[in-house]
Amino acid sequence: MAKQMKVSQYVIIKESIDGMMKSGELKVGDRLPAEIELAHHFQVSRETVRAAMKQLEQEGKLDVRKGVGRFVRLPLSSIPSSINQLTSTEDIIRSAGLVEGQLEQFIRTEPCKEEWAQHLKIPLHSPVIINERTRTANEEPVAHNINIMPLALIEQAFQKTPLTGSLARFLEVECGIRLTGANTELIVPHHTDPICRKLQVKQNTTVLMMKQIHFDQQHMPVLFSYDYYRNDVFQFWVNRRR
Repeated sequence: MAKQMKVSQYVIIKESIDGMMKSGELKVGDRLPAEIELAHHFQVSRETVRAAMKQLEQEGKLDVRKGVGRFVRLPLSSIPSSINQLTSTEDIIRSAGLVEGQLEQFIRTEPCKEEWAQHLKIPLHSPVIINERTRTANEEPVAHNINIMPLALIEQAFQKTPLTGSLARFLEVECGIRLTGANTELIVPHHTDPICRKLQVKQNTTVLMMKQIHFDQQHMPVLFSYDYYRNDVFQFWVNRRR
């Protein structure tokens, strides 16, 4: 019985603070009072206050700065997208009214691995270009793309022109390759996947991965990708019919 009362108390505190955020009493950037002050105000233990703060942090509503305090932040809204439509990460983020950006980018050449060779229909160990990027929405990492393309198709395009924004647009403008479709496999990656850890800006953040083979206007496979998306930010829908 005492345990149920404790849970209800931290929920009440969490909802009370959440309500102050929504009403504007607590604004983005405001620092919350110390745990001991909140415990005295709500007449509960510091442990109960800490549980309420943890819930708000997991919902993206608090920015916890070690040794400094807890600050109100604006959580990213969820981004709905239909899997039926081939849409770039950039367009998905911008369609939600958020500012798309890029945290880091790596471009390298490697021998083609077996899985890539099977999907791209190219010889094993033939050279491929790998483009790897962490994408942001309102400066917060929300997606990570690993793109693999045959070197023979891309040649020196990345050296001539830096890639920013949509890869699909880059391929069409710089290489004359127009992506017209993709076969997609949805995967829930293991939490130990290093890319998942890269995107786990909040505790218990879940990640969805799309393994995709993209086709050009001649229906030839030209791009194989691993696309990771934070599931607390992106919502993907499939239209199923009977």
